[in-house]
Amino acid sequence: MTYNFNDIEAKWQKYWAEHKTFQAKNQSEKPKYYVLDMFPYPSGAGLHVGHPLGYIASDIYARYKRHKGFNVLHPQGYDSFGLPAEQYAIQTGQHPAITTETNIATYRRQLDKIGFSFDWSREVRTSNPEYYKWTQWIFIQLFNSWFNNDTAKAEAISTLETLFSKEGNATVNAVCDDNVEAFTAEDWNGFSADKKQAVLLQYRLTYLAETEVNWCPELGTVLANDEIVNGVSERGGYPVIRKKMTQWSMRISAYAERLLQGLNDIDWTDSLKESQRNWIGKSVGASVTFNVKGYDDKIEVFTTRPDTIFGVSFMTLAPEHELVSKIVTADQKEAVEAYIEKTAKRSERERMADVKTISGVFTGAYAEHPFTKEPIAIWIGDYVLASYGTGAVMAVPCGDQRDYDFAKHFDIAIPNIFEGVDISEAAFGEKGNTKLTNSDFLNGLAYKEATKKVIAELESLGQGEGKTNYRLRDAVFSRQRYWGEPFPVYYVNGKPQMIATEHLPIRLPEVEKYLPTETGEPPLGRADVWAWCTETHTVVSNENINNTTVFPLELNTMPGWAGSSWYFFRYMEEASKRGDAFASEEALNYWESVDLYIGGSEHATGHLLYSRFWVKFLKDRGFVNIEEPFKKLINQGMILGTSAFVYREEGTNTYLSHGLIEGKKVTPIHVKVQYVNASDELDIDGLKTDGEFGEDFKDAEFILEDDVYKVGREVEKMSKSKYNVVNPDQICVDYGADSLRLYEMFLGPLEQAKPWNTAGITGVDGFLKKVWKLYVGEDGLNVTDVEPTKDNLKTLHKTIKKVQEDIENFSFNTSVSTFMIAVNEFNAQKCVSKSVLEPFLILLSPYAPHIAEELWSQLGNSESISEAPFPEFDASQLVESSKVYPISFNGKMRFTLELSLDLSKDELEKIVMAHEKTQEQLQGRTPKKVIVVPGKIINIVG
Repeated sequence: MTYNFNDIEAKWQKYWAEHKTFQAKNQSEKPKYYVLDMFPYPSGAGLHVGHPLGYIASDIYARYKRHKGFNVLHPQGYDSFGLPAEQYAIQTGQHPAITTETNIATYRRQLDKIGFSFDWSREVRTSNPEYYKWTQWIFIQLFNSWFNNDTAKAEAISTLETLFSKEGNATVNAVCDDNVEAFTAEDWNGFSADKKQAVLLQYRLTYLAETEVNWCPELGTVLANDEIVNGVSERGGYPVIRKKMTQWSMRISAYAERLLQGLNDIDWTDSLKESQRNWIGKSVGASVTFNVKGYDDKIEVFTTRPDTIFGVSFMTLAPEHELVSKIVTADQKEAVEAYIEKTAKRSERERMADVKTISGVFTGAYAEHPFTKEPIAIWIGDYVLASYGTGAVMAVPCGDQRDYDFAKHFDIAIPNIFEGVDISEAAFGEKGNTKLTNSDFLNGLAYKEATKKVIAELESLGQGEGKTNYRLRDAVFSRQRYWGEPFPVYYVNGKPQMIATEHLPIRLPEVEKYLPTETGEPPLGRADVWAWCTETHTVVSNENINNTTVFPLELNTMPGWAGSSWYFFRYMEEASKRGDAFASEEALNYWESVDLYIGGSEHATGHLLYSRFWVKFLKDRGFVNIEEPFKKLINQGMILGTSAFVYREEGTNTYLSHGLIEGKKVTPIHVKVQYVNASDELDIDGLKTDGEFGEDFKDAEFILEDDVYKVGREVEKMSKSKYNVVNPDQICVDYGADSLRLYEMFLGPLEQAKPWNTAGITGVDGFLKKVWKLYVGEDGLNVTDVEPTKDNLKTLHKTIKKVQEDIENFSFNTSVSTFMIAVNEFNAQKCVSKSVLEPFLILLSPYAPHIAEELWSQLGNSESISEAPFPEFDASQLVESSKVYPISFNGKMRFTLELSLDLSKDELEKIVMAHEKTQEQLQGRTPKKVIVVPGKIINIVG
């Protein structure tokens, strides 16, 4: 019987689907365990071999937990809204829903082919209206909530309205807009309905505001910071500018401290936690207000070093700061406007990362020092960000490197306020404890004492106070796209109104084209049927808008992170049992949170932060009972591709083989790795006839070496654009899914990046063939009920111990090595014992489930191997009962004897002395001494 992996894998994948082998139950006597992958965006290119890495790891762990007696939930779905499908729709006119459905079918086929133990009865798709109905519902709950600083949690907006009607807002300690005006209860009760709505919008957890955003004209949409790379859009590489737009935003900043403290309670890597801590960016210091000379306006700055206030020699505003256009003088206006236009083309991330460029423009205006009353020049500079802090800094060049460099560049005075410290050092360093000088009433004081005193003085002047600041900004929640969740919002007199939850979902309308309108409105501005009738509670034609009973609907859609911020709750219920709730109370109480989450580190400050925020909010409002969504989180590394290059000689259409390029001026050009064999030899005919870019090489001349064209190789990110993608479908056809699974784990530690080399898979392919031959011979099954030998048991139990430790520690690569060692030992031992080889299959099953299922079945088992308990480790099987003693004569080892460890010193000596090899060595002589150390040595002297 031969090992036909294609037939075996198809057989068991069909069996698992028909028998619903991996379907979880929402109640069980077993303990629960929830294993989750960051769900994929279904792109048109399908999966490459880098994508399944995390899925294989999570699948091994999920299967292992089932063997260990857990009720395991291991679901999968699709993050199916997104820009790529929309861009394809713009190019082709095909509706994104069609593209997405096609891509999902491809992904499902590929995922099933790799043999994952997913519970598909709980599949989610974020673009399904029955799913995004609940994303819309969560948005409404956020709109109808405010954050009470006194209770440190979100509360219903109705409680705020009650407070206003009784007390006004003077005593309300809320997270709200900065420009909220004070009012009494009498004022509130006298406000019109429109006025009340406007006030409440300043407190709601999701709100409309004019915000600086990253605008990409080519894509016609706002981009999040993590969608921009080196100042251009990640998708397409288009320029991004800063622009003010009225957008929906969410007050994630209200949760900054809880998000920070919550990191102490979850099992994430230190590097991942540090990424979030840095993004949240907690700073303790003071808010200082500087009056602007000649104006009634003030500039507020936040500083962590208020003690250095006498070292301020200029101020810098962000170019986007609202005061700039007001205070700029006539003679500086042209220079300032030119600088602002130039800065708008740089993303915030680019400006933050650029520590070398020094640029700025003087506004011509001056602020007033709160203590000395001296004028302080006001500059603008792009190293200050409008979205961070107050968008203004008080520059202390003798205490901050960037301020120092700026002052030196523009020849601004640099007063020295640190006693005995060279001004050119220009960085705080150890100066925190240095006493101050040239600092008026702070002279002679060190950092802590001076800080307390200056805050007290500022408070007495009404120009400052102690303050804790966070870098975390409120999240812009609007996107000018078609393929996203519609907002459940219509507008009455310009004020947003929520559609009642019983009328959800509000479905995406049909549009003629997926581009913004000619007047700059988002794509939904092209919809003819996109108005809300408050009488019929339905979406109706725009022609019916009368602003009495029919009103315009919101034209923006939600960002990609909306649906991914809560999808893990939706999995808690089978699709067929999902009722009128985002998840049932029973399911939420049973599964609670994700026990193990595996995905990419690139989501550290996007999805992972937003989902933590939404969960904390949902808990505050009583919809869930957990504070953190993901207990343990592991970031899998990246599988890198080995790219192939041909070398075009400059100015020609001639391509030189890799060994001929030395000393030549050549341009390396990527070619598809499918045209390159394991010896790096290029299939020139295949390349020239390639349907995608064969025309580029059709008339090219290839200069060979030793009658072949050798490509160059380089390890890079696996990407379609680099033509180094390896399709897992072909690997499964050629070597089998079990080989793919084992090889991806064998490449190296899960968290590390590692290069793919298809040639290397032959090793695990050969191993699986060895496994098969261990169990099955030419005439059928080799395995019998014969009693295992001591060596058989020793190999089994050391393998049980090592594999269990490896899986618990996510060291999957070393488990694969352990399996290989075990099979080699079993072969050497000629092991055929069912009582050893059967439990070994259970150990192998999480890694190579298809071959394990087949051999398990052939051993006479009727149930799936996934139901079998994990073998128990017996430490006694590793305890040695005998010892191979070196028998030495005068310190030189002459032979060895295996003797029982239970023998006494006298018994050992008697056996050794009677042995024929001892008599040969002694040749009738009587030894002077016999040294016996039980369990160690036997040495015969004389």
